[in-house]
This record gives sequence, structure tokens and C-alpha cells, in this order.
Amino acid sequence: MAFTYCKVLIVDDEALIRQGIKHFMNWEQEGFQIVGEASNGKEALELIAELQPHIVLTDIVMPVMDGEELTRQIKLHYPEIEIIVLSSFGEFDYVRSTFQSGVRDYILKPKLDIAHLLNVLKDTASKIPSLRTQQSAGDAKVSVELLLEKLLSGFEAEYDEQELAAEFPYRCYCLIGVDLRGRNRTKHQIIGLTKSLQDELDARTAAAEVVYRILPTDLPMIVFLLNMDHNGLASLPSWARAMTSVLVEHHADTAIVVGEPFMDIAELGHIYKQSLLKLMDYHFYFPGKRLLVYNNLPETPQGLEPFNLNQFTEEFKREHFDAAFNYLKEHVQAITTNYMTDVFEFKSFLGNLIFNITVLLGNMDYNIQQLEGKKYFYFKAVEDARHADEAAEVLSAFIEEAKQCIQDRVEQSGNVNMRRLLDYIDEHYAEPLNLTEMAKHFHFNPSYLSSYFSTHHSEGFIDYLHRVRTNKASELLRAGSAPISEISGLVGYSDHSYFCKVFKKHTGLSPSRYRQQYTR
Repeated sequence: MAFTYCKVLIVDDEALIRQGIKHFMNWEQEGFQIVGEASNGKEALELIAELQPHIVLTDIVMPVMDGEELTRQIKLHYPEIEIIVLSSFGEFDYVRSTFQSGVRDYILKPKLDIAHLLNVLKDTASKIPSLRTQQSAGDAKVSVELLLEKLLSGFEAEYDEQELAAEFPYRCYCLIGVDLRGRNRTKHQIIGLTKSLQDELDARTAAAEVVYRILPTDLPMIVFLLNMDHNGLASLPSWARAMTSVLVEHHADTAIVVGEPFMDIAELGHIYKQSLLKLMDYHFYFPGKRLLVYNNLPETPQGLEPFNLNQFTEEFKREHFDAAFNYLKEHVQAITTNYMTDVFEFKSFLGNLIFNITVLLGNMDYNIQQLEGKKYFYFKAVEDARHADEAAEVLSAFIEEAKQCIQDRVEQSGNVNMRRLLDYIDEHYAEPLNLTEMAKHFHFNPSYLSSYFSTHHSEGFIDYLHRVRTNKASELLRAGSAPISEISGLVGYSDHSYFCKVFKKHTGLSPSRYRQQYTR
């Protein structure tokens, strides 16, 4: 009877714990196979339906669905699956409730010991009727899938070179990848895209000396490991170029990236992190490109001068806003052309600037209520940006909103000053008031005051003064029988005829006719 591995599913919200358990030892050599991992109970239930593990090794405290609820669901729908709980000292009540639900054993996380875990797993596996367990698989070797997964995760792994040569008979290796991070594609869409890429690759490599594997990754991306001879290596760019048509068909806003070739499978993890993932990040700065190849990149841009935050802050505090914002925009534009800039650092820089500008304006007594309310929207928009230009546009939108905040206070300040000018005219209209005297009182240049008045008010200085005097004269004309020549002087006109002319222009009636109309 063929040897049957005991299949184990790891459920823990801490990736380091999952990876540590998964790659700490050669589980297959001990008769176990880690078939999957999940970060919460909901993910675990989806995988259980697909993978049908014999044992679930689960944490207790997790988001979305905790280990207690997961245990209940497993025992309700999959009663044959055994459960081992990982717990902390302070989770005794949880552990007790899970035992009541049918947990086989538990292990304290702070005392997690791989040898102890192995003994617990063996003891649990021995109690599964459907499983023909062995104390040890003896000579069981690391499967190719597990080897690739361990290497991809950065762990070392021993392997039989002859067996590996049977799987990968050629000298050269290369990674081709498609980055789907932040693309909001469903699992079904990713499976469909993977199948289409696989079909295209099969068609292109049918006559070539090449084999390939699809690699499992913890990130939403598709990665192919190709093993080929030197002729295949020469054809690789054309194969990748053909695969870009699949991205167009699936409306995938991403690129095919081709990593640096390597000769030793032990380099897989290094090449994946230092070549393939970096190329995927470079695409952030090339939104229009569908293909990025390790040896066909634009010339490395010149080193970028670091952003001078002190200079920016000083310009800001002096209210030299145009200079500060122009400097910032020029710097961000320079970053968007430098594909060597780390994407995380770029986004962090933009987020920090949004935060700093908001704080600066608040410290300068600007009304930042609206900015405060929307800054988290801008933080998220920067974080979600798929390309550098998109992230820069988010910052530009924020700057425009900050400028509006600044302009609001300028206008408010202008209204206050205008009110002071109007109040002064209302109080001194009876005096021989003119623009020069008024400018002297407010320490303005007369020509500037004239321009300022026209800009911030619907009427010019002279027209407004005439209207105020005419309104006062109308009140006096309606109120009594004082001579018109006297009223003329009371409202600031030394020339009686000029007063009559101005009054008629503003009311349509002469002063005498106006009085007759209102005293009948």
C-alpha cells in the first residue's frame, strides 16, 4: 500500500509563526505535508473545503473568525478532521471551550517547540482511522513543490541533485512574473488570468527545450519558474512579449516582468526578492509599459537631491506659499521619473507631506477643519495609488485644497479690512473726505487703496461715498424742513450745485422734487 502523508493546515494571523512552523523542518520526511496556511478562520474554512486536511493547527485569537468559532465550524461540517490549538497563557477560557468542541490537544505558544509539536502531531495522526501513518517516512525526500516554496521564502533546503535534474534538466533558470497587488482581482479572475498566461506560454515554448512551474507566493501575483537551455534564454523576451497580449485581453493594468537568469536553484529566493520584485516595483513608475525585462530598462536616472524639509517649512512659515508648493511639486515630479526610488518610501514621503502641511497651517491659525477631515482620504488614496503619476495627482489635489484653505483666510482678512474702510466712511462722510486722506489714515498708498477698494467691493471709493452721502441727505430731506443748502453741507458737500447733481444721479430726482414727493 502506498505511503499516505498526513495533511496539515496551519491557521495563524502572524505570518512569521506560519512560516516558522512550515519551514523549520522537513515535514515530509516525518510523514506530514503542510498543504496550506490561513490567517483567520474564514480563510481556513475555504481552504479546508478545497484541501481536505487531516489536521488543523490553529491559533485562538485571530481577526474575522477566531479559533473557537473555527473549531465549532470544523466539527459541525468536517467531524473527521482533528484540531490542535496554539494558545497563549492568558487564553485558558478559550482553550477550555475549544476542548468542549472536540479539540484533540493544545500547545502553548510561548513554549512552542518543534520537537514537541512533532510528537503532538504524530500522536494525533495515529488516532485518525482513515490515515495509514508511519512513525517516520524514513527516506522520504523533500518534494519539488516544497523545495521551491522553501527556497522562495528564503529558507535553505537540502535536495537530491539527481532528482532535481529529472525535474529541471536544463542549465538556465529564469522567473517571469505578473504583479497583481492592489489590482482588486477576485480569485476566479486570477485563476483565469493564470490559465491564459499558461496557455500562451505553452504555445510559445512547444518546440523549445524548456520546462516550467507556477510558484506559490504569499503575495497576489503570478510567478513562473522557467528552466531552459541557452537557446530558450535567447527566446525568452519574445515569449514574454507575446504574453503581454493576455494582459490586454484580461484588462489587467500591470506588466509582464522578466527577472535576471540564474544557474543554481539555490539562488531562487535571492533572485525573486532582488530581481523580480524590484522589477515589479519599477512598473509603478512606468504605467504605460506592458513588459519590463531585467536588461532592457531605461538609463538609470541621475541621483536626486534630497528634499529640503527645512527650506520648505521656512518658506511656508513666511507665507511664501507659491514658492513652497512649487518647490514641492518640482521635487515630486523628479521622483516620478526616478524608477529606482523605493515605492514605499515615495508613498511615505507624500503621506508625511500631507500631514506636515496640515499641521503647519493649523499652527499658523488657518482654519484646517476641512483638511483635517479629509487627510485620511488622501492618505488612503496615496497608499492605493498604482502608479507614481497617480500618487502625485493625489498630492496635487491636496495642495489645491490647502491653497483654498489659505485663500479663504485671505478673503476673510480682506472682508475685515473692507469693513473697516466702509465703517470709517460711514462715520466720516460729513467731513471733506478724499482718497488721499483716507489712505494716510490707514497707512496705504492712495493708488493701492483705490485698487483695493474696487477689487473687494462692488463700487469704487467715490461712488460708495456719494451713495452714503445721498442716503443721509434723503433721510434729512424726509425728516424736516432744513434748507437744501444746509443739508448739502451736513452730508459733506461744500458745493450746493454739485450736491444737487450727485443727488439726482443717484435717486433720479432733484433734492427739492424728492422732498415734495415725500412730504405731501
